[in-house]
Amino acid sequence: MKTRRIIIATTAIASKRGWLWGVLFILLFAVALPARAQCTAQNTAFQAGESVKYDLYFNWKFIWKKVGLAHLTTEAATYRSQPAYCFNLLSGGSKKADFFFKMRDTLTCYVSEKLEPLYFRKAAEEGSRYTVDEAWFSYKDGVANVKQRRTWRDRPAQEMEYSDSRCIFDMLSILGQARSYNPDDYTVGSRIQFPMATGRRVEEQTLIYRGKENVKANNDVTYRCLVFSFVEYKKGKEKEVITFFVSDDRNHLPIRLDMYLNFGSAKAFLTSVEGNRYPMTSVVERK
Repeated sequence: MKTRRIIIATTAIASKRGWLWGVLFILLFAVALPARAQCTAQNTAFQAGESVKYDLYFNWKFIWKKVGLAHLTTEAATYRSQPAYCFNLLSGGSKKADFFFKMRDTLTCYVSEKLEPLYFRKAAEEGSRYTVDEAWFSYKDGVANVKQRRTWRDRPAQEMEYSDSRCIFDMLSILGQARSYNPDDYTVGSRIQFPMATGRRVEEQTLIYRGKENVKANNDVTYRCLVFSFVEYKKGKEKEVITFFVSDDRNHLPIRLDMYLNFGSAKAFLTSVEGNRYPMTSVVERK
């Protein structure tokens, strides 16, 4: 049950393009997020030193073009004198892709050793727009609280506060929690919902489990994957926004991502992974 919501200022809605690139790797990890009020969990999936890289592609008139790279890292850190994990996601287009649309995103997140969200920041340069989103998380009497701020280059900042009896996640802390859960209890068609802070508001997100499929990555390795869909609902109709393929092993690493955008389609393919906590037992074939 939601307990409090305060909107202090309002701004224009962020571009769909920027939002999708910001969450494209984060939603991948929400593979088995059950309804739970507490924000703590045991980390059973990742370790400090993990590094994952991806190639990004976009479709222009039936031709797929490589447009950029993404790099996700996990490191041991300290936040307010307490041991923590720090997640960083860097994504950017190539110089050739800048001709069509310039995109440089840097996302940083701190979570406690028990995987509680602590702080989130996203700096995004997308086209001519530059924004910085921040979120600060706190907990009291079983209630999760988040203070958010979006800073613009040329307009007043937007701030808001939100409280919920459920745990509130951001675009990166969701991966630390969800990667540790076991998806074996899900059946095809199962729906997973959770609240997520986006920098301007807290939104309910929906994922649907589709089953399993073998997928080839850009490292010439084929993986057995769990398939999930991220969907939106408009005028009572369900619209698939992202289809993603997550390794069917204890690492739960994203292997491929298909995005269905208003202006075209895009894909992301894994190219390399280092420092993974467990062997990639989902490997089906290597060339």
